[in-house]
Amino acid sequence: MANLATSQRLTRVFYGATTLVVTAFIVLPLVVIVWMSFFANKILAFPPSGYTLDWYRRAWETDVFRDGLIVSLQTGLFATLASLLLGVPASLALVRYGFLGRELVNTILLSPMIVPGIVGGSALFIFFIQVEILTDVQIAGTTAGLLIAHSLIALPWTVRLVSTSLIGMNRSVEEAAASLGASALTVFFRVTLPIIKPGIIAAALFSFVVSFIDLEKSIFLVGPGKTTLQIAIVNYLEWNLDSTIGAVAAVQIALIAALLLITDRYAKLSRAF
Repeated sequence: MANLATSQRLTRVFYGATTLVVTAFIVLPLVVIVWMSFFANKILAFPPSGYTLDWYRRAWETDVFRDGLIVSLQTGLFATLASLLLGVPASLALVRYGFLGRELVNTILLSPMIVPGIVGGSALFIFFIQVEILTDVQIAGTTAGLLIAHSLIALPWTVRLVSTSLIGMNRSVEEAAASLGASALTVFFRVTLPIIKPGIIAAALFSFVVSFIDLEKSIFLVGPGKTTLQIAIVNYLEWNLDSTIGAVAAVQIALIAALLLITDRYAKLSRAF
């Protein structure tokens, strides 16, 4: 018994130490970036000569960052709305109805989540070029093309989170409403929708996050004079190495962390992966 207790204690210590190391490996780079954003040095160096908030002011005054933030916010909001309009009905059909090819449709809807971003971005770019060749309608390099791509990025997460909510709800409530004479639309809007609302809110927030942080697809599809915040960061780092980039990254970290915490409030993200 003593040997068993010792073994269990060592196992707990090992798992605890491993968890601590992995957490530190993930969190410490973020902490360093936020810390770096306050350095007073003109060029990044350790240890810092002092601390300042000027880099945050400079980041906002830099046109490429400010414009990139606006484009990313607009694109993320559109992608969120589009993914909800398409994803909620699709989730309802996939969960509630059996039809020929349902598994294939489900796979297609979730495929953007599986395909590497760089592969998906290049594939979309080639597809848009082929459409332009056949129809003389330009999509690549336009705002419309960027919005379509980001909607595809967000759609799988909406389908997954809303489907999870639908699977977990008690259908007897819907059946009771239908037995009392409520139409299918009334049941959906008055019963189903309020019950799965936390999943829809989580889907909206998470869809916005995955669109906002996307780089791989955006880099293929942005047009002249338009750039997302992620591309602006990459371009800036090519020629500059100062704490402006740390300030931009720190704001992103704070925004995304807040959205993920709100998302987890409505739907535990650990259950969605």
